[in-house]
Formats: sequence, C-alpha cells, structure tokens
Amino acid sequence: MTANLESMLREAFAPVEPPLRLTEQLESRLMALAEAAQEELDGWELAAMRDPRNWIRPLVAAGVTVTAGTALVALRVRARQRARPEAQGKTLLQYAEQTLNDIAEEARRILPDR
Repeated sequence: MTANLESMLREAFAPVEPPLRLTEQLESRLMALAEAAQEELDGWELAAMRDPRNWIRPLVAAGVTVTAGTALVALRVRARQRARPEAQGKTLLQYAEQTLNDIAEEARRILPDR
C-alpha cells in the first residue's frame, strides 16, 4: 500500500512541460506589452511631468515595461537552460555564472538601444 501511494504521489507531482505553442504565445504577448508600454513612455514629454496628475500613465507604462521585460527574460533563460543538457555536470558556481550571462544577453536583446 505504501509503495503504491508513493508511486501515485510521484506520478501526480511529475513536472509537466507546457506546449511549445503556449510558450510562444506568452512570449509574443509579453513582447507586445513591453513594446506598447515603451512607446507610451517615449511619447511623454518632460514638460508635462511638472503636474503630478500626469504621472500615472508613465508610472503604469514603466511598471508594465519592467514586469513584461523581466518575465520575458525569465522565460527565455529557462528555455535556454532546458535546451542545454551539459548544465547538469557543472558546479553551482559555474551554473550561476552561466545563468547570469544568459540573463544579461537576453536583457540586451530585449532592450538593444538602452
């Protein structure tokens, strides 16, 4: 009975990979959100920022840009890690260094002119 319960729990908690199509859709939506928010920020003039009532839209756009960009970087870095089977033989320090390099590279791809 215990072995059966353990095998049922192992099967129930097995990781499930989302379909590739779902990942692609999420990535494209995050990219569209980040681009739209960035365009909103680019359209604002500093002279309009003197009035605090005008601060809401740029603050929301900045928040959306940061959130969508961070999620997009996390998705892409995680996809890279899954595609790289040699990562299992690395030490923790090497793995952390590779992850930080991947994060920096993906951030540069998302915001190339920043």
